[in-house]
Amino acid sequence: MPLLEKVQKDMVEAMKAKDEARLSAVRMIKTALKKQEVDSMKPLNEATEMQVMNTLLKQRRESADLFRKGGREDLALKEEAEIGIIEKYLPAAPTAEEVDEAVSAAIAETGAVSQKQMGAVMKAAQAKLSGKRVDGKALSDLVKQKLS
Repeated sequence: MPLLEKVQKDMVEAMKAKDEARLSAVRMIKTALKKQEVDSMKPLNEATEMQVMNTLLKQRRESADLFRKGGREDLALKEEAEIGIIEKYLPAAPTAEEVDEAVSAAIAETGAVSQKQMGAVMKAAQAKLSGKRVDGKALSDLVKQKLS
């Protein structure tokens, strides 16, 4: 089932259950997906859907951090609740061991020895972890650590 249909079904369920928090988050997800579909003027493919969802996830994390710094714990908790809802639509994140193995294999595959070759290693590691939700910053930090 396409993600947009699943989101629509979940939106109806949230309305029936009168779950305002979930309804709000699901509406936000649907709006972002529809906006991307309208802007690109073609149906969404899985890669585009994941890109939109990862953008939403990143925005919520940044907002939660900013709310915490501003002393608004209530709003930070709301953002984190939305993160939980968004994550339900994304594939599972790889384990730390899987990420470590992918980075090690990518370094061996590319023959990288310095941080100047980090881009090639990142690309190879992301290819090995395709189909899973990978945090780019965490992956980047691990590659830097292994190349230094």
